[in-house]
Amino acid sequence: MAKKTKKSAEAATEELAETPAEDVPPELNEAVALEVPEEPVEDKNDEGKKAEKKEKKKPIFGILTGERVITESSDDARELFNQSRFGVLVENGKVELSLLEALYLLERSRLIIKSESGKEISFETYVKKARKVEPNFWIRYCVFKDMRNRGYIIKTALKFGADFRVYDRGAKPGEDHAKWIVYPVHEASVFTWHEFSAKNRVAHSTKKRLLLGVVDDENDVTYYEVRWMRP
Repeated sequence: MAKKTKKSAEAATEELAETPAEDVPPELNEAVALEVPEEPVEDKNDEGKKAEKKEKKKPIFGILTGERVITESSDDARELFNQSRFGVLVENGKVELSLLEALYLLERSRLIIKSESGKEISFETYVKKARKVEPNFWIRYCVFKDMRNRGYIIKTALKFGADFRVYDRGAKPGEDHAKWIVYPVHEASVFTWHEFSAKNRVAHSTKKRLLLGVVDDENDVTYYEVRWMRP
């Protein structure tokens, strides 16, 4: 049996609904607990202390429009795309962010989100609105946030039939290939064997590794890399 290694996401504000779980027999698939490496922690030196004293960047503004958040047209907004690969560049130099990307930046105080009427939207209100659009939004956000905090670039993978595609550190979407496709699931979720096998086939056909990001009731994330076995 594979060893389970838990990787923690930061505590979040909402509780998740529970459904009964099923065991996964080992003879069909091999699930390997994947240890996603943390970013190395560097000792603070004099230069680091000086950097901490520098003024923090001012947050940029964005407007929530349906299933996207459109930022203002500014150098700071474009820097999110150019340096950190958040969103996509659109007309007039603005950046179009997914609901997940926008919430991540909102939580980190890099983004202020307003409604189309100009009213500022709080974190809690934003989550409620997003969950109406995406019922599995919070589970997906836990995995998205955890991967981003570890320094990975994570993008949607709808054309592959998966939730996310994840690029190794230093890679650039559009120039480099994703390393994994990722399915975020709650620990109490139930899969049929047909569903489980279909996810594995998607990864195999796209020449990517399959990760299951399993989120527990404390919003901690455990990653399992799943692959076919040949006896």
